[in-house]
Amino acid sequence: LSKIQQELPKVFDITFAFNKFVLGESFCDEVLGISSEELDSFDFNMLSYLGFSEKNIEEANNVICGTMTIENAPYLKQEHYSVFDCANTCGKYGKRFIQPGAHIYMMAAAQPFLSGAISKTINMPNEATLDDMDNAHMLCWKLMLKGTAVYRDGSKLSQPLNSTLSAEFNLLEVDDIVEKEPLKIAEKIIEVVRERKRRTLPHRRAGYTQKAVIGGHKVYLRTGQYSDGSLGEIFIDMHKEGAAYRSLMNCFAIAISLGLQHGVPLEEFVDAFVFTRFEPNGIVTGNERITMATSTIDYIFRDLAIHYLDRTDLAQVTPDDLRADAIGKNHESEPGETPSQDSKGKTTSGIIQNEGGESLNKTTPPPSDLQVKENRSNGRAKAVEIIPILGNGGEGGQAVTAKKLISTVGIAKLKGYEGDPCDDCGQLTLVRNGTCLKCQTCGATSGCS
Repeated sequence: LSKIQQELPKVFDITFAFNKFVLGESFCDEVLGISSEELDSFDFNMLSYLGFSEKNIEEANNVICGTMTIENAPYLKQEHYSVFDCANTCGKYGKRFIQPGAHIYMMAAAQPFLSGAISKTINMPNEATLDDMDNAHMLCWKLMLKGTAVYRDGSKLSQPLNSTLSAEFNLLEVDDIVEKEPLKIAEKIIEVVRERKRRTLPHRRAGYTQKAVIGGHKVYLRTGQYSDGSLGEIFIDMHKEGAAYRSLMNCFAIAISLGLQHGVPLEEFVDAFVFTRFEPNGIVTGNERITMATSTIDYIFRDLAIHYLDRTDLAQVTPDDLRADAIGKNHESEPGETPSQDSKGKTTSGIIQNEGGESLNKTTPPPSDLQVKENRSNGRAKAVEIIPILGNGGEGGQAVTAKKLISTVGIAKLKGYEGDPCDDCGQLTLVRNGTCLKCQTCGATSGCS
């Protein structure tokens, strides 16, 4: 009895004071005659085993442990109950709680004096329905609250368990639980899943064919478009590959086309396949916007992203570089170098594009010799450029066209980069970062941070 009296002030329910840990297993086995299986059972009630009824246990529990609520307490007036109301009902006899609207009106009174939202939760009992949630959000909107947080009692797994009698759950009928639960679940349809149907292409469709060479391998990319200009299919042809690799690329193109026709955004494919690395890779020729690719798949989705998504960040050559009036950014005149002049003494310059997509620097000087100049960047890279200079000939001479012969690596070095491709993204945007190199496109380094 002394052990029970010492344990009673610590428990929330009288049944917690009658167990094998308080009385001891030997006492329960030898004196009370309770088997070890019954003692280890989770729902074993020792007071019921000793002959006490549910009514006797409940009355003793109310007197010794209390009801955990002030409702029906003696000498307390009912009009004073609201002072002691909590967010949820208290104990198994409590019926009162702060209504959700009270939380909302309290925040609405303070909201005009605050610049942000209020960190105050709208607490709701476990019996709250979806309509109660909707009404709470609507009231918050009407009262111009900047933010709201709603919490339903018992909906968080980390919430501490309530200290209620497990015997109360035994009084509930299983049929009532089975009938009520599906009604709550089916109270509102949250999402309707519809089957995605294939969007077929027209029989006569527009598109383009792009030929390029990647690491010495020819690649032909053909596209098919819907009437609104969006991409619907692709075809990939390789020139020097075997039957197995070509068939694999054809099957890959069919899979991508089916995905596009079933609603998969092109952005998803671009994000998934750009920067993939395998051979053939390296320098790309034949494409005016892409000069380097880490793989055939990387090149294909770079080209698709540039043309259909306007992803200029995936192109090594920007649209400004392709303008007819583009001017070299790093071109500086050297001592002894003179601008080209026409027969009337006017300086002329321009850029044209040949059938192969190469940019040609066209000048019209009088008859003169041609000087070959080497542009160097950081003392390492050099690019050969044919520059016309003035000779001693007279007026009326023929115009001489000079072709600008700068490779892709040379262009990168003239822009201030090292000229080496990045190991991660393949861009020629590596700059010196201490003793290492850093890519300005993706941020990767060559070994140090």
